[in-house]
Amino acid sequence: MSSSTIFKIQPGIQDYSWGKKGSTSLAAQLAAVSVPDFEVNEDKTYAELWMGTHPNVPSKLDASTTLSSHLAANSSLIGDKIISAFPESKDGSLPFLFKVLSIGTALSIQAHPDKALAKKLFEEHPDIYKDPNHKPEMAIALTPFLAFLNFLPLQTLLLNLLSVPELDPLIPAELTSELAVSLTLPDTRPPTALLFEPTISGPTDDQKAILKKIFGALMSADPEKVKTSIETLVARYKASQSGEEGASIAEAEKSLVDLTLMLNDQYPGDVGVLCVFILNVVELNRGEAAFLGADMPHAYISGDIIECMATSDNVVRAGLTPKLRDVSTLVEMLTYEAGSGSKQLLKPTSFGSEGDKSALLYDPPIAEFSVLGIQLEAGQSTINRAIQGPSLVVVTEGQGTVSSGGDKIEFKRGEVLFLGAGDEVHWEATDKVELYRAFVEAGGQN
Repeated sequence: MSSSTIFKIQPGIQDYSWGKKGSTSLAAQLAAVSVPDFEVNEDKTYAELWMGTHPNVPSKLDASTTLSSHLAANSSLIGDKIISAFPESKDGSLPFLFKVLSIGTALSIQAHPDKALAKKLFEEHPDIYKDPNHKPEMAIALTPFLAFLNFLPLQTLLLNLLSVPELDPLIPAELTSELAVSLTLPDTRPPTALLFEPTISGPTDDQKAILKKIFGALMSADPEKVKTSIETLVARYKASQSGEEGASIAEAEKSLVDLTLMLNDQYPGDVGVLCVFILNVVELNRGEAAFLGADMPHAYISGDIIECMATSDNVVRAGLTPKLRDVSTLVEMLTYEAGSGSKQLLKPTSFGSEGDKSALLYDPPIAEFSVLGIQLEAGQSTINRAIQGPSLVVVTEGQGTVSSGGDKIEFKRGEVLFLGAGDEVHWEATDKVELYRAFVEAGGQN
């Protein structure tokens, strides 16, 4: 095995409660092929397929050999450039963690710390924050995918504050007025929606400070007041849907009604339900991607995705979760950028030779990882140029062969592969193939 530059590995499966049930979970479908002795239990929820060297769920070559130990003993598979750029990789640790997520119910309202804060949180609370690394991440939709991504444009957020009376007991009126003054907009009710068109420019420092106070007030509001406000909101929405006289929904709310009711069904009375009025709701179609940098609020709501991140499991949560909430840390750490959710989208570019559209590169503005999405029709082939760093590959559709560095192996849907650094890779499809290749390459050569 030590002489091979390409080989199959065994990932791990996480059965978090927010996953999809049984065989409806794509993560479980793939795990049934690649995780030894794993059988799908139709009564359990399966959320994440983990691929990488993170100690929580390390990938293996066999029952007794972890991927990290094999890489530590065969450093040429990682490459000198990566070891120089990421010294921890000398011990076999990849700088990225690769996943397939199947989302049945919404994940928590959360953000990930930057490197400085991650180090501080790890030192102060190692029982909660398990490592000192930051966690920028990228999501690529495999099915229609819904997510909260960062704060709404401030004009839209103000319109929501003026349109939704159930927010009044939770967010002081003076903060709403302060935001209106900063935007030179009226705070009269009912608002005239046409006046609240978003602008291209981002928030000023003063506006970020106001947004911080608004978000902080909402997320730290008395839980009983939150519960009462949500119950009143849900009752109003349901009354309006059933045509009850006197029940009304403002124009600004109409597109959010179904999501609000769905989130409340999943997390009754949770303050995160009200984030529909504070955060962008973004839907990605298959193949579209979003990049989430440090200190940005977000939550995945539904769908199946490919996810790649720096090797960390640090999460600061504040809503839509039964887990520990660290509201004060979350409120303090955010950057309070605001604007259209499209700002978080990441457009792929062609990776192959001119005219070859089979490989698309998703290349976020960080050093730890990039991802190739490769699609081939039956009988098609493509060549990826040599990458000066290691790769992990998950096959989400089809079967075929891959050859690199003098080695050639067959692959099929559900299998996970490792590709060593420095060799050209040749893919051939027996049936229609879809696969995703996460890699790291130091020096901006992506």
